[in-house]
Amino acid sequence: MTCTVKVENGIILLPSGVKLPDGMEVQLIIPDAATVSKESVLKEDPFLAAVEKLAKPRPHWPADYALNHGHYVSGEPKKP
Repeated sequence: MTCTVKVENGIILLPSGVKLPDGMEVQLIIPDAATVSKESVLKEDPFLAAVEKLAKPRPHWPADYALNHGHYVSGEPKKP
């Protein structure tokens, strides 16, 4: 069984409904945030890697491109 728990004042709080008998041994795995890097996440998920590549700033585009993309793409009137 696995479950997500919270720690408050150094005490591990189990979700409601989870009952463990006294004396039961459990294994606690603490994720190390330092070992999870942005690069490792991008290597594991090709979709996120593609989004990261495309989501870079485009300084050569007009500042109002997001608002007026219809104007720049198909000649619609600019929005104020």
